Formats: sequence, C-alpha cells, structure tokens
Amino acid sequence: MDSEVGYVDGRGNVLRSRAELAVARMLSYLGVEYEYDAPVPGSDLRADFATGRGLIEVVDSAEDAEKLSRIRRVPGARVAGVGRPSRGARASDLREISFYEDEPESGSIFIEDPSFAFDYAHVLPLVEKCSVLHGHTSSIMVELIGGMTDNLVMDFGEAKRLVRGAVAEFDHKFFVNEKYLVPSEDGRCRVKFDGPRGSFDISVPSETAYLLRGEATVENLSSELVRILAPRLPPNIEAVGVYIYEGNNKGSHIISGVERGGQAR
Repeated sequence: MDSEVGYVDGRGNVLRSRAELAVARMLSYLGVEYEYDAPVPGSDLRADFATGRGLIEVVDSAEDAEKLSRIRRVPGARVAGVGRPSRGARASDLREISFYEDEPESGSIFIEDPSFAFDYAHVLPLVEKCSVLHGHTSSIMVELIGGMTDNLVMDFGEAKRLVRGAVAEFDHKFFVNEKYLVPSEDGRCRVKFDGPRGSFDISVPSETAYLLRGEATVENLSSELVRILAPRLPPNIEAVGVYIYEGNNKGSHIISGVERGGQAR
C-alpha cells in the first residue's frame, strides 16, 4: 500500500514501514508467532514485535533508536534492533538492513609479556638440519576471543596468570614425538631413531621430557599450549590463538575454538 496508509501484514496489522513489513514476513515465514506493537512488561513502552524468544524493535529514526535504548534498560527485557545504520563507512551501507543486539557479541584481547618466554630442546628426525638435538628460546603471544561483559573479555592480570602457568609446563623441557620412545629399564625417557644425520639414541630424566602426539615442531607446540590453556579459561572464552616465535623472525600461529567444557577443538 502507499506510504500514507501504511503496510499491512498477513494478520491485518497496519505497519509503519517497509522494514517492519520485512520483519513480519520473515517471522511468518519462519513460523514464529508474534504480537505487533506489544507492551513491554514492567514499563510504559511498546515494542514493534514480541515473540516467545524476545522483543524486536525496528529502528527507522532517531526516536526509534532512543526507544530501543530505553527498552534495553527495562529489567528482564530481551530485545534486538533491526534497522539501517546511522553511520556508514560506505554509501552503500545506508541501503543495507542491519541486525544488532545490546552490545558486540564478542571481542578479543592479546597478551604478550617477557615472562612468557621459555627455553627448550627438541629434535626433528624428519628434517635434516634439525634432526640433531638442539634448543631454542621462544616467546609467546596469546589472543583470547570471547563474549564481553561490560565491554570486557577478560581481566589482563588474570589472563597473564593463566598463560604463565601454561608456559611453565613448557620451560626447560625436551620435546619429542612419543613414537620414538623405547623401553628403558632405569625409568628414564629414552628415544631412538634413524635420521638423515645418522642413528640417535638419547636418554634424559623422565621429568625433563615432554612427549608429544606428533613431531616437536613449533606448530605442534602452539597446538599443545592451546590444549593446556583451554581448560583453564573462563566459560565466556570462545577461541584462543597462540603465537610462538622460534627466534626473532619466524614462528607459528594456531587458533582453536574452545568448547564450553573447556576443551580445545
């Protein structure tokens, strides 16, 4: 219908804008029951749409944006806004329909600190240059991605404490693929392999060895650090990224989702 009369949904409601009509049609298509121009419990406000899952406010003007803000302040109100951005980086943005909730769903922080450095030895039998026992001093940067509360993903001090604890398990260890482990009568960690630089038979105290499922590459160390760190993170953290620098100008970056049970995936 023309703009002087309004837009009518399939239930006979006269809507105020084409955007409201689009929302009504979408809800009907999805089979979602809704009430139009519904009262917001606990206030004198009315939301454009009320469903069993929450409220929807269509933002077509500054007044609508102000009403959305007021609804959000009503205790217990669960509301999402749908409308055109008030600001756009591109002119085309002004023709788009946007969906937004109370605040960004997630954010990220990164932590890099001198205390995250660790020393280690490893051997890579499949790589000629690295098939002899050798060591590195590596530094770490960790990125945490997750839901925000009061615009905060996680306290930096607590994040540093957790990362330091994980890094401590790496420091001054000998990393090696567990498949090279051979039985040892004295309880030590003994690894034996034939590599491009000859046959090696290495024995170290068990408490100084760190056996890996796979080769002791910096990529695998990144993954292992994610595996250690994930269960220690708060439940709002959805993903963790680990950068391990092997020297000054090379390294590895691994990012992994974190299941709600605290395991990396």
